[in-house]
Amino acid sequence: MKIPQLTSRQTFAGILLIGLLAMTARNAVDPDLWWHLRTGQWIMETGQIPHADPFSFTRGGQPWISHEWLSEVVFYLIWRSLGSAGLIIFSALVTTAGFFLLYRRCPGKPAAAAAVLTLGALAAAPAWGARPQMFTFTLASLLLWLLERGVERPRLVLAIPPLFLLWLNLHAGFALGPALIAAFGLGLLWEAASGETPWPEIRPTLGRLALVLAACAALVPLNPSGTRLFRYPLDVLRSAEMRSFINEWFPPDFHHIRYVPVFLIWTALLLALAISRRRPRARVLAPLVLTFFAALDAVRHIPLLVLLAVPVIGAALTFDPRPRPLLREASGGYRVVFRAAVLLLLSGFAVTRWVGLARQQPQVEKSEYPAEAISYLRAHSAPSRLFVYYDWGGYAIWKLYPEYRVFIDGRADLYGDGILRDFRRTAEFHSGWRAVLDGQDVETVLVPPVGALAQGLLLDPAWRAEYRDSQAILFVRVRGPA
Repeated sequence: MKIPQLTSRQTFAGILLIGLLAMTARNAVDPDLWWHLRTGQWIMETGQIPHADPFSFTRGGQPWISHEWLSEVVFYLIWRSLGSAGLIIFSALVTTAGFFLLYRRCPGKPAAAAAVLTLGALAAAPAWGARPQMFTFTLASLLLWLLERGVERPRLVLAIPPLFLLWLNLHAGFALGPALIAAFGLGLLWEAASGETPWPEIRPTLGRLALVLAACAALVPLNPSGTRLFRYPLDVLRSAEMRSFINEWFPPDFHHIRYVPVFLIWTALLLALAISRRRPRARVLAPLVLTFFAALDAVRHIPLLVLLAVPVIGAALTFDPRPRPLLREASGGYRVVFRAAVLLLLSGFAVTRWVGLARQQPQVEKSEYPAEAISYLRAHSAPSRLFVYYDWGGYAIWKLYPEYRVFIDGRADLYGDGILRDFRRTAEFHSGWRAVLDGQDVETVLVPPVGALAQGLLLDPAWRAEYRDSQAILFVRVRGPA
């Protein structure tokens, strides 16, 4: 009987896949997850996509582009069936799929590819979690695979428009798709202009890419918000207040240890470009330059840089493209048993991590959000217009809607720069804070006890601390004479 073989490359791929399934798993506590869940529930219960905001009192009834509606339905259905454990596992599966496609794009030795990809995974780690952005990461990874393989296998390019249609209903990062296609095409043009690749070889691919770009543009209105989605990514990028207020839009700060892997990726990339015997083609360099500067501009773009940088670094580390065995060859049966045992042990580790995260979810949730204060609000009647800390806004929507409406939550694009500035002015207890609360008829405030607003309201006779713990303090406006 012939013993089935398990090659070193297959073993490496399995180890990497299972390791990523463990690494990318995170507790479901992203600040935006909660309003995504509530929106998904709203869609399922009403059978409609919201076009006006139902959750806040500052923008209630005003137009809202629900650009992540499909992600929200998926998240809610998973939560309803499997709870937070389902969200933890699902997000790990989707993110790992993106990294595995990246591994398939890495040339040369599996050991070098796995090492660089692991560093890239660490660099992208701050973006992991149950959030629609993970769809953009994985779909961008698939798009790059289709573009690169599509040069030799043109039929693969036909898969891009359906992929784009799915993408634009999952997350506003769909705008990255046409940008990457255009950059890839510009790289091909540069190859032809520089004589690197003959024009007859380039022309058919460019024609197909032009048709794909036109198809993608025609597909954009096929979403619940219609043509308004054309402007949405540009409006977000132009919001000065969002870029000065939301951490994901900040440039990476290398004083924090979490960004050390990003620094190492950049350093390795520059070294690879400087000393590698294999200069990347322009079709690779053009998208790489685009994502390099995007990652310098904002933390949220670092995973996109990883998708372009890792294959370049991996190619530079590979001097002999022929795959070699990782260990000295033993007899076939022992080799298969040993490799299978390694994969089984790693699988057990991944499952153990998933189970541990699921068990920790209630404690982690309580450490991140004002669970006890929210429970107090649900049990005691208070005025429904709730000024809540920005990162808690989505959690309040999930736990308190429809009895309460929030001043603000993570949908910064909905609120606009004006309300974001009002929130900052009030939360930081700057001049004009009282006018903001009075102007919006706010009578309930839920904020961290160490914040400036909490300390100011404790000294203000017009406000009474109704509930307090180590996580949050709840104020209610005093009615009548103080």
